[in-house]
Amino acid sequence: MSELFHECGVAAVYHLPSSEPSSLLPDEDVATAGRLIPRMLLDMQNRGQLSAGISRYHPNPGNGQLLDTFRDLGAVQEVFRLAHPQKAESLMKDYSGQAAIGHVRYATCGKSDRSYAQPFENHDFHKRRWFSFAFNGQLANYDQLRKELLVAQHHHIVRNTDTEILLHEFTKALADDPEVALDELMRRVSRRLDGAYSIALINANGEMLVARDPLGIKPLCYAVQGQLFAAASESVALINLGFKRNEIESLAPGHAITISDGKIKVSQFAESPSRAHCFFEWVYFANVASTMDGQSVYLARKALGAELARLEQADPLFDIDPNDTIVVPVPDTSKAAADSMAYELGLPSMEGLIRNRYSGRTFIENTQSARSEKAKIKYTPLHEILEGKKVILVEDSIVRSTTMRALLERVRVEGGAKEIHVRIACPPIVAPCFYGIDMSSVRQLFASRFVQHGQDVTPEVAQQMADELQADSLRYLPLEAVARSIGFKSNELCQACISRNYPTPAGAELYQLDLAKKDEDSDGDEFDCRAYESQPIVKM
Repeated sequence: MSELFHECGVAAVYHLPSSEPSSLLPDEDVATAGRLIPRMLLDMQNRGQLSAGISRYHPNPGNGQLLDTFRDLGAVQEVFRLAHPQKAESLMKDYSGQAAIGHVRYATCGKSDRSYAQPFENHDFHKRRWFSFAFNGQLANYDQLRKELLVAQHHHIVRNTDTEILLHEFTKALADDPEVALDELMRRVSRRLDGAYSIALINANGEMLVARDPLGIKPLCYAVQGQLFAAASESVALINLGFKRNEIESLAPGHAITISDGKIKVSQFAESPSRAHCFFEWVYFANVASTMDGQSVYLARKALGAELARLEQADPLFDIDPNDTIVVPVPDTSKAAADSMAYELGLPSMEGLIRNRYSGRTFIENTQSARSEKAKIKYTPLHEILEGKKVILVEDSIVRSTTMRALLERVRVEGGAKEIHVRIACPPIVAPCFYGIDMSSVRQLFASRFVQHGQDVTPEVAQQMADELQADSLRYLPLEAVARSIGFKSNELCQACISRNYPTPAGAELYQLDLAKKDEDSDGDEFDCRAYESQPIVKM
């Protein structure tokens, strides 16, 4: 769903001092490993289009900066000047190095300006306290950590983002013990964190850390081939570098990889008694070519489509006639589910909607009317395909309903569809996410107005929702279909936004705060950044 956006993606590369060469490195010069970062970020552009950046380590830099960072607003193509070979080459000469980390960002909170772009660098005269890091996720206990920092006389917070909170946490731990090993550093910092995170960190001593949260909410994978180590939020970034599939592994939750003195070490930094992988990675966020924690994104979406077909076969909500009924995906993430559903029903899957990839990003608009206007130009209905047809419109989710409302109007009026039957390859989104998805208030959510806690979507409720959207019928998948389609047990997935069961204490607490805020302030701004507002700290 084009209304829904992820926070970001991380990447890391390291040219190791191995006697075994790697065909994946650009050449024999160890300083060119950093050139791989823009290529990796391009493959994860789906995870964030607001900004991109790179931090590189070079043991003998021409400008004297052992660690140097470049970041800017825009897509990867824009930030790294990839459409202009000479400008791109000039940039990469300055930011190539033996090791590097990279980041693409979409903000769940914080302003859309360059200072919020990642990686974040902490410049220091001590080489182990001079570090840069990239962060994918969200800290559910952000407010608590922020208040604790501000109570101290000598701390100051500049930005409204948990990335800066993490910067302070790492800085404090290194100030106490500059020589601490990186895996131990992660262990100490993680004790204070509640939430979801994948982290890539590099310091001016040439050491690297990549780490994944104890529940595995955020994805992270890695591979080693000869002299090249690489890690990324998604496997597609490693596959397209040239790594073989059997060389790519998911980093276990609560584990970290450190590289020090050219040696790789994998260790556990936090207890991980349970798993809570974000189910939305498979439903929507991840590149369809990726495999995450051993489960194919494409096959999961294909299975979700088959689940929709089985529901339709068992309980048809309208008369399906192969002569005038077509299945149409909402581009692009719904295509695998729509194709699968159509195949199972013996219907044609048709591209009745064409996505305008250059229309701009609706999610950066901060008012309902502005988002609605952008949504109207995001897709073009094909009149020749839709006219006079019963259209089964397949979408992966409905969040705020802004895009769906605009889309249905255009399919009916401009496309000339006779009927529109909406099928959602996901259960209703009824609760906020506090782990890195930009839906932090129940007031934003379309389905939460119709589905109360503990209730199912009855046929009557589904029809009320369809009427609200001006569709002829509407059907969601049931909760149990998600785990079945992905290939995990239900208790191995974070499904808080569809089940209201949060995997961490701070997440559960924020949900209760959000419910109270909804009741107290029903007329508030539905595009609030967080479900809570940080209160000013009075220093005594």
